[in-house]
Amino acid sequence: MNLLSGKLITPQATDSRDHRPSMTIDFERVPDIHDVQAAYRRVQSVVRKTPLLENPLLNKSIGKRILVKAECLQVTGAFKFRGAWSALSSLSDEERSHGVLAYSSGNHAQAVAYAAALHNTAATIVMPQDAPALKIANTEKYGAEVILYDRAGGEDREALGLAIAKERGSVLIKPYDNTQVIAGQGTCGLEIAQQATQLGVEEAEVLVCCGGGGLTAGIALAMASEAPGYRVKPVEPEHYDDVVRSLVSGNRESVSTTETSICDAVVTPSPGALTFPILKSLCTHGYTVSDQQALNAMKVATEAFKLTAEPGGAVALAAALNHTDQINADTVICVLSGGNVDAAMLAKACG
Repeated sequence: MNLLSGKLITPQATDSRDHRPSMTIDFERVPDIHDVQAAYRRVQSVVRKTPLLENPLLNKSIGKRILVKAECLQVTGAFKFRGAWSALSSLSDEERSHGVLAYSSGNHAQAVAYAAALHNTAATIVMPQDAPALKIANTEKYGAEVILYDRAGGEDREALGLAIAKERGSVLIKPYDNTQVIAGQGTCGLEIAQQATQLGVEEAEVLVCCGGGGLTAGIALAMASEAPGYRVKPVEPEHYDDVVRSLVSGNRESVSTTETSICDAVVTPSPGALTFPILKSLCTHGYTVSDQQALNAMKVATEAFKLTAEPGGAVALAAALNHTDQINADTVICVLSGGNVDAAMLAKACG
């Protein structure tokens, strides 16, 4: 049962042409546009085509045309369902029969849990103890077993996840360093290209909330193929700017900070091994924003678009609002990537 629409969703059979003989190869290589297009064929009957919205008063105040891709309205409340469904639907029945495992601070967790439930597949999710309580609760409600770890104490989620997956024989679905996850996130880019082109947009800067780079890389692949006049830029919290710095240096940089951020959805230690080659090839630079700017963007999303955004899901809009002088394009497309926020945080933003 689709918990959001109340309608039964029957998982579609995967086209055998989208399969490759080795799960390892399929999940651990840098994807291309053909993977994104194949993922779109698998997800389009299940994933919600989210709207591209515009507010003329906001345009007037900013001095640019701002278009917002409302992925906060996606199934499970974030773009992550695209990648989760793409990954689950690319597995064979035999592979799914052993269950799946993921590690995540929340949005990938919920997405994998629900996608697994729709495929009648057991899901185990490794989550930090300090993840938002709403995200932990929702992941359990979607039917997954949640195993908590101590992020603040230095526990390694990847090592823990790999050990559990090996013990149980589960298929590990990483949050961004996974071929089919990246391809699934790229379907958002295909939609943006279609929608913005219909609005007459020929050139634009596309700002994408960025953690490990799965969404940014997927959208960049889609734009390079379908809308080459659209330039994709990652946006990160100011103390977690590993992707932005990596684009400057040309190498994968890591975060080393004691600072915390409310933008939990996009807090990662470094760009992915699979995502960075795409980002390096297709993105020239990125932007960073403060937590307060993310909170302000949440308020703008609520007032201008009547949308609920979480802090990490609002950083792209925050960059559009605060880096106007650095953006050369007259049209800015912002991906509002998620809306899984608790009432207290939303009140802090809008109060």
